[in-house]
Amino acid sequence: MVVLIRTILLYLLIICTLRLMGKRQLNELQPSELVSTILISNIASIPIEDQNISMLMAIIPILAIACVEIFLSVIALRFPAFRLAMTGRPIILIREGELDQDALKQLRFTIDDLMETLRDKDVFDIREVYYAIVETSGQLNVLKYFDYQNVTPKMLQLSGTQSDPPLVVIGDGKLNPKALSLLSLGEEWVLSTLRENGLSQKEVFLMTANHRGVCSLIQKKGKV
Repeated sequence: MVVLIRTILLYLLIICTLRLMGKRQLNELQPSELVSTILISNIASIPIEDQNISMLMAIIPILAIACVEIFLSVIALRFPAFRLAMTGRPIILIREGELDQDALKQLRFTIDDLMETLRDKDVFDIREVYYAIVETSGQLNVLKYFDYQNVTPKMLQLSGTQSDPPLVVIGDGKLNPKALSLLSLGEEWVLSTLRENGLSQKEVFLMTANHRGVCSLIQKKGKV
């Protein structure tokens, strides 16, 4: 029981700490962010494995790491040289269709590594690539030659209007008042739409809508 309680408490603490350090911790990690995440996970495991160690021996270091990470991120915002030293700079692997072999060696990328990463970007022929840049997070971003780029309405000179993404109005039978407020729609509109489709709110698994009132409905399966 003690181990279970300690685990739950540290689990909640780590979630709060990562939220405090920002959303980048949940995406591609910079080197300093990766180090802090590894340290936090290792420190949290110690009092779980050894009940003789006080919880404070984990809580204090975890909070200290979070504070240091936040402090360093503030310093990095104000001083570009410090940010460069901490995160490095993006490296161009392919420039105007030409593969930079020296940059490939600098990153210790093999040809197989490069081709595998390009395939992750839906590129199977390196001749399609105009620019390929390795970001400081280690992610490879690719710009294709114009002839190989996905067709857009602008390329076809098509006219149209920009539409906002739909929001979840009802999820699993529960109304989302915040979404209605953002869409400038009221509960009366929801009830009217449900009546037109012969449904009650509890019978709806998912209902989405945009600001124009265009909606999509998915009915619950089985018993309500």
